[in-house]
Amino acid sequence: MKADIRVALVGNPNTGKSTLFNTLTGLNQKIGNFPGVTVDKKTGYCTLPDGRTAEIIDLPGTYSIYPKSQDESIVFSILADKSNPLTPDLVVVILDASNLKRNLLLYTQVADLKIPVIIALNMIDVSNKAGININIPLFAKKLGVPVVPISARRVEGIDKLKEAISFSNKIALQESSIDIDAIAPQLIAQLSKELKLDNPYYALQLAHQHETIKFISASESERIEELEKEFSFHSQKAQGAETIARYSFINELLYDTVKIPETAKDETLSNKIDKVLTHKIFGLIIFLGILLFMFQSIFAWSAYPMELIADLFVWIQSTLHNILPAGPLTGLLVDGVIGGLSGVMVFIPQIAILFAFISILEDTGYMSRVTFMMDKLMRKVGLNGKSVVPLIGGFACAVPSIMSTRTIENWKDRMITIMVTPLVTCSARLPIYVLLISLVVPNRNVWWVFNMQGLALTGMYVFSLISAIVVAFAFKLVLKGRERGYFIMELPVYRMPRWNNVAFSMYDRAKTFVLQAGKVIIAVSVILWVLASYGPGDRFERIEQKYRQPQYTRHLNADELSKAIGSEKLENSYAGVLGHVIEPVIRPLGFDWKIGIALITSFAAREVFVGTMATIYSVEGSAEKMESVQQKMKTATDPQTGRPVFSLAVAFSLMMFYAFAMQCASTVAVVYRETKNWKWPAIQFAYMTVLAYAASLLAYNLLK
Repeated sequence: MKADIRVALVGNPNTGKSTLFNTLTGLNQKIGNFPGVTVDKKTGYCTLPDGRTAEIIDLPGTYSIYPKSQDESIVFSILADKSNPLTPDLVVVILDASNLKRNLLLYTQVADLKIPVIIALNMIDVSNKAGININIPLFAKKLGVPVVPISARRVEGIDKLKEAISFSNKIALQESSIDIDAIAPQLIAQLSKELKLDNPYYALQLAHQHETIKFISASESERIEELEKEFSFHSQKAQGAETIARYSFINELLYDTVKIPETAKDETLSNKIDKVLTHKIFGLIIFLGILLFMFQSIFAWSAYPMELIADLFVWIQSTLHNILPAGPLTGLLVDGVIGGLSGVMVFIPQIAILFAFISILEDTGYMSRVTFMMDKLMRKVGLNGKSVVPLIGGFACAVPSIMSTRTIENWKDRMITIMVTPLVTCSARLPIYVLLISLVVPNRNVWWVFNMQGLALTGMYVFSLISAIVVAFAFKLVLKGRERGYFIMELPVYRMPRWNNVAFSMYDRAKTFVLQAGKVIIAVSVILWVLASYGPGDRFERIEQKYRQPQYTRHLNADELSKAIGSEKLENSYAGVLGHVIEPVIRPLGFDWKIGIALITSFAAREVFVGTMATIYSVEGSAEKMESVQQKMKTATDPQTGRPVFSLAVAFSLMMFYAFAMQCASTVAVVYRETKNWKWPAIQFAYMTVLAYAASLLAYNLLK
């Protein structure tokens, strides 16, 4: 889509910047990467009142344009590099109206870059409720920029903000907030002369950041280095002097324009709630209670819609078998593609419920408290609180969680976090756990409240967190690093969740799960169906001849005969041959060759396990009697012992294997991309595979 104006959203974390982005763009947005780095780039479009289209770029949240991480370095690069195709025509700086003093530091820096600016004074409803009186006309006059009061959560003032964007100036009219030249007069003058710069603050930023920014040449960077030495420029002292000057300006501005009542300075409701929810003992108990409620609900609330989806796919398969002529293409479509997809699509309700809970916890501000509580525990295993964000994010997906480790400056902390994040139970493991737990754990309550299946699922999630912490401690002893990490985090005030945001999160995550998992499952299902439907040599012909003999045709009815032929053909197919090759390795874990095939295919993505089992049992089953994958696996028996294939020991052995094994090609790829070395994903794959085998072996031998 071609845009008439490009607008960048800039703000501190927790100012509602992403909420405003979602409000402006709605569903008309996409996520990519900023050029040259692997930082997420969120862009979207909105229509302005004058009919023009605005491209909206959501820049990473930052407290200052002096970067402390790769995410934060993006902000200055985009705003200052005029040759960058993403350089905005206009910057909307989002300020938290209830916390202006902290927010205004970033505004003054951006404004001094001399880019057209509009201030979106967000959370104006919160500041009004607290009795904070902001003289907005005077505030705007002193800054020399338009100021629009809004509430992004309540969608208030958004139309006025769009109008302000429509009528924005093409040149910056704001006055400099401080005397930039006074900070390093000789250096700024010389840089401006040699590099032909007309903005003293731009020259000062080049002096600070010339070693890390990519839009100046190596020779220019070397020259800046020479000038710094010539004029005895000390970056940290200059930055300190600048910050003091900026806060002096901010204090004067707020003294003239903002009146805060004495009652607003009293202890807030959020602080009172935090005394309970972040208590060193009760806080963790409450967190475990919330987890338990989440996973109880996932089982209880999803049962009916899962049953409907399973019945729908059974009906579709049965109908297509009756309508379409028998043959390879019908088998490929019905037993391969649809059979494989049915095994995973049935878990959409549980995925949606999981992400609904995650969205609610994030929206209310509680997830930040979990990060705060885990900080002390993380420090004991050699990490800091910044590592908690990727670990908690791992409940959703390891890939973006590993990418979020860029905010961890300490190399050792970052590497340990990357190495252990895939151990946290992600949404791809959820279908596997739910399927296996539903097969072997009774669906009944303990103490009239707790469902046994929900308790088992909660146990797997808690076990994954404990495993990650233990392995992190082991890596702490192995990896060497002298840097000391630090953790600074602002706890947002508690708010009611935005239910439309929760609904959007459920839809978006379920859609992503279906599209990403669906592509892999269709590809794997087609290949697997071919491998399971054809065999080497004339094995299939000999099997058909065998079952034409009288001792089989007399004693077996048509359904039993079809099942016997299908089972023996599957065992002699290419997939069966491959499964029997690896069976000696996995038999000590309680797995048969069919499970072995699923283990191999799910190295592409964990959730493929369910689709693989569905395809295998569809190929083996009868076309006249279609069943869901759960029903097929529940009735599956070992031909040697006659016992169920999926016993308690086998199910928990399998869950232990999936709890530890690195079965996600995307995670391997992102670990390489983040570490720039194949050594780390290789080490990660090796240690997780060894742990998976050992844990699985132990679980099977304890429970069999």
